[in-house]
Amino acid sequence: MGVLRPEGSLPARVYWIRRAVVVLVLVLVVVLAVFGVRALLGGGGGDDAAAPTDGATTPAPTEEETTDGTPACDPGAIGLEMSADATTYPAGALPTFTIRITNTGGTTCLLDAGDAQRQVLITSGSDRIWASTDCATGETLQLLLAPDQADERQVQWDRTRSVEGCAPDQPQAQPGTYQAVLALGGVSTQPVVFGLE
Repeated sequence: MGVLRPEGSLPARVYWIRRAVVVLVLVLVVVLAVFGVRALLGGGGGDDAAAPTDGATTPAPTEEETTDGTPACDPGAIGLEMSADATTYPAGALPTFTIRITNTGGTTCLLDAGDAQRQVLITSGSDRIWASTDCATGETLQLLLAPDQADERQVQWDRTRSVEGCAPDQPQAQPGTYQAVLALGGVSTQPVVFGLE
């Protein structure tokens, strides 16, 4: 029996169909084996699955993302900083504070830094003047922070006193020296001293 000229009791066409079926089955087996191996190794995602080769890293998500399984930030791994945009504010100027929250831990973690959790407290001597939590709505702000990643926001004080429970018609703060402290999750900053004229 020859390869190109089949010999036997059946017509040549039958032998050619059998050969074609065998070749197709072999090709199908090879294709399935390749896809099976790629699926087991986690490949097969096309160009989107290729890892960057230039050393670039993907930026970490910062807030309000799906965080299933992400642990809460340990208070000992939270770094807080606060600064004022001036040391003295003339009449009518509103003090603005920049707050910076940093994950100083070694793993990505989740932190609720909403207005009800994050407090800027302003005092003058022993007199409690204003707290950002007094009239907070209670909305959460979930921050997903990678190690050494920081979130920076601004808080402005309208120079009006406040009390817990947000009672209306509070008086304006008087000229003098004040200090502001940022607190979150049992951690607080050193006081930022400023003056109102």
